Amino acid sequence: MYIPTFDDVLAAHDRIAPYVHKTPVLTSSTIDAMAGAKLFFKCENLQKAGAFKARGASNAVFGLSDADAARGVATHSSGNHGLCLSYAAGRRGIPCTVVMPRTAPQAKKDAVRGYGGRVVECEPSTSSREAVFAEVVAESGAEFVHPYNDPRVIAGQGTCSRELASQVPDLDAVIAPIGGGGMVSGTCLTLSNIAPKVKIYAAEPAQADDAARSFRAGHIIADDAPETVADGLKVPLKDLTWHFVQRHVTDILTVSEEEIVEAMKLMWKRMKIIVEPSSAVPLAAILRNPDVFRGKRVGVVITGGNVDLDKLPWMKG
Repeated sequence: MYIPTFDDVLAAHDRIAPYVHKTPVLTSSTIDAMAGAKLFFKCENLQKAGAFKARGASNAVFGLSDADAARGVATHSSGNHGLCLSYAAGRRGIPCTVVMPRTAPQAKKDAVRGYGGRVVECEPSTSSREAVFAEVVAESGAEFVHPYNDPRVIAGQGTCSRELASQVPDLDAVIAPIGGGGMVSGTCLTLSNIAPKVKIYAAEPAQADDAARSFRAGHIIADDAPETVADGLKVPLKDLTWHFVQRHVTDILTVSEEEIVEAMKLMWKRMKIIVEPSSAVPLAAILRNPDVFRGKRVGVVITGGNVDLDKLPWMKG
């Protein structure tokens, strides 16, 4: 298992610069007052393809040799990694296939196809995703770019916190959502090198809390098919992301479905930005745990804004 280094993050930053945005940092005095902390929202919902995963996907795609790239790329994804890989593949002009749960948001399936990718549907479980994906790779010979358990992807995600640290000095903590742990791992990799005193927190739905249980147990615990409104956080940790989580994360905080939806609504109403449910989990965790963050300067990673506008979680029916 290759463990990516901070040199890999620096190389990724240069490699992906033509293909991603340096996203803005927003603040809200209203939300600061509610939290009792100074919050700095790193807006990866405004990233290319609408999610931070454009960073890792672009690093993987543009790091391929011409021979490997010619075979195309493939992955399995609940949405954002798949559509971001399709975006990056489209920019390089190579094929991309994405295995997606049939229950994935239609907006994310449409985005994969819109960027030129091919969608192959599977059942909404980790075991089905991996089985169907194995068939796809055997058939196509495409380069597998794992959504998070891939050193190229983690190095790419690490560029986000490098930007954040340059945009907002003297942070006390950074918090990001955790599913498989790609963003959190990239955050750990970068901050442990450039700002080791910054505490790193992860936030997770209580209904998909395998990372939190893993953290407390000291080994990976994987749920096969958890149910949560935060569709991007249903996947389990893997060995590479676990390496970073167990070494550098201060705590993993969990929140209820109701708290996720209320935090999402708050960000839409007060910050006037579109965020998906997974992106609201960190704010929900801050509001639920005021004693942890009170008086602190906290970076909050808004991981994506790809939502199905016809099926918002506060809509009835």
